[in-house]
Amino acid sequence: MKSFYILIISLLVFKVNFSQELNCQVSIITDARLEITSVEEEIFDQLKQTIYDLMNTTQWTKDKFKVEERINCNLQLQINSIPSPGTYSGSIQIQSSRPAFNSSYNSTVFNFQDDDVQFEYSRNAVLVYAPNQYRDNLTSILAFYAYFVIGMDYDSFSLKGGTNYFNEAQQIVSNAQASSAPGWKSNETGKRNRFYLVDNVLHQLFEPLRECNYYYHRDGVDKLYDDYAAGRKSIYDALNKLNKVVATRPNSVNLVNFVQSKQVELKNLYADAELKDKNDIVNLLKRLDPVNSSKYQEILE
Repeated sequence: MKSFYILIISLLVFKVNFSQELNCQVSIITDARLEITSVEEEIFDQLKQTIYDLMNTTQWTKDKFKVEERINCNLQLQINSIPSPGTYSGSIQIQSSRPAFNSSYNSTVFNFQDDDVQFEYSRNAVLVYAPNQYRDNLTSILAFYAYFVIGMDYDSFSLKGGTNYFNEAQQIVSNAQASSAPGWKSNETGKRNRFYLVDNVLHQLFEPLRECNYYYHRDGVDKLYDDYAAGRKSIYDALNKLNKVVATRPNSVNLVNFVQSKQVELKNLYADAELKDKNDIVNLLKRLDPVNSSKYQEILE
C-alpha cells in the first residue's frame, strides 16, 4: 500500500513538473458569407480540438513548466473561403501575454494576424509535429507560432533568452520552402509574413527590439507594483531603444507589431501622467510607427 501511494505521488509530481509550455485557447470563426453545411460544422469542431491538442500537449522545449507557469495565449482561426472540399483559406490571429510580478495584471507580449493561411484538413485527421519535417502546412504554421510565442516570452524574462526557440521557428520556415503554400518565402510582397517575422528577430539589426522586449517587461512592467513612476520611466527608456531599428528598418513588421501590441497598455499607463510625459511618449510612438499616429494621439485625450 505504501508503495502504491509513493507511485501516485511520483506521478503527480511528474505531471506538475512536465506540463507543456502553452495554455492556448482556440477558437474558429467563419466568414458570414460562407454557407457552412452540418458536415463542415462537425469538421470545424474536430479541427478546433485538434489544434488545441497540438498546441497544448506537444512538449515544445526541454524545460520544466508548472501548470501556473504555462504561457497564456489565444489563437483564433478565421475561415474565409473553402476553395474545394477539405481545403481552407483564411487567417490566424495569435496573442500571448505574460504576468507582471506581484500582480494579477498580464501584459501582451505578442499579437499578430497572419493573413497567409491555407491548409488541407479532413475528418478525423490528427496534427502531429515532427522536428525537421514538413508534414502539412497547418501543422507547420501552428508549430511556427508555438515557437515564436515561446521565444517572445523567454525574451521578456531574460535578455535574448528566446534565441533557441526563434531558431526552431526559422527551421520550420526553412523546411517549408519547398511547399507552394504562402507565408514562408522572402519574395512574397509586403514582407509581413512568417519568413520575415523570424528572419528579422534573429538579425543583428533587430537586437535593440529584443533588448526593448526584455527591459520593457523586466525593468518596466515587473516594477510597476513597487514603484509605478520608475516602472513607467523604464518602459519609456526601453521603447527609446527602438529608434535604432527605425533608423535602419522603418515600418518593419516586428517593430510595428510590438509597438501596436502595447498601444492599449501604454494608454492606461499614462492616463494619470503629467502632460509633458504624455507628450514625450506620444511623440516617441509616432516616430516608431508613423502610419498609426492617430491611435497614439488617443493617449493625450
